[in-house]
Amino acid sequence: MELEIVKNYRENETLRHSFEKLAQETFGIDFESWYQNGFWTNRYNPYSVLLDGEIVANVSVNQMKMRLAEKEYHFIQLGTVMTYEKHRNKGYIRRIMEEIEKDYAEVDGFYLFGNDSVLDFYPKFGFKPAQEFQMVKGKVKNCNDNGINTFTAKKVPMETPNDWEFMVQQIEKSVPNSRFEMVDNSQLAMFYLSSFMKDNVYFVESENAYVVAEVDGTELLLTAIYAEQVVDLDKVIAAFGNEIEEVKLGFTPLEDSGFETIPYKEEDCTLFLKGNAWEAYRKDKLRFPELSHA
Repeated sequence: MELEIVKNYRENETLRHSFEKLAQETFGIDFESWYQNGFWTNRYNPYSVLLDGEIVANVSVNQMKMRLAEKEYHFIQLGTVMTYEKHRNKGYIRRIMEEIEKDYAEVDGFYLFGNDSVLDFYPKFGFKPAQEFQMVKGKVKNCNDNGINTFTAKKVPMETPNDWEFMVQQIEKSVPNSRFEMVDNSQLAMFYLSSFMKDNVYFVESENAYVVAEVDGTELLLTAIYAEQVVDLDKVIAAFGNEIEEVKLGFTPLEDSGFETIPYKEEDCTLFLKGNAWEAYRKDKLRFPELSHA
């Protein structure tokens, strides 16, 4: 039987559900709610092997516009790489990768985050491992004019379609608050903010900014900032109260004064890059925006 690769099928309910079944069994990811909520667009395109009516292997294409070194680039992020166990080691992923590279030969570059178990696989396609860096700040001291810093960041509800539409508008009106930023892709950010990160959205009134953040005891993880102006990062941090002792950023800020830059690597995950446009990334110490991962 000739191998069949299917793509651009998100409106095909049978194929979409078959893809979602593979994703659920492999990663525990639910794509259906993302689709039903209207955020799955043609910028996310699974390339899949179809065998006897079933999706058995996949590599998804994410069309990414990124602002890097004050320029905009069109990259392809590869993700949701998966194969049913009984169909592995048959060359399916290699065949899909070749099809993707043929279809997107004119883009500025490719990237992906691969499991450490396949470190030898992606270099066969010209990908090279790369380092990410994270900005951290310890011994945080935040005080307002009265010497008392209270938790003033307000939770933003993210439960209804109206809530989501409001947040999409804030994302689309936002200006860069990062040296390396995803552009015109609120749909991907909403994959997170309409589901398992819906409790992590705050409004910081002093900066008129919407912030994606998580507080874990005395640690604050700032994942993203959306505002119509460049914010004062220290004031954003201060809005999370005087219990905060350490801050970690899920993006690379415009100004890093007071922050320490350290190598960053997620567990069992390695960044791979392909293409000459990544030279600017390798020269600076950057982190891919956390909400740009697909």
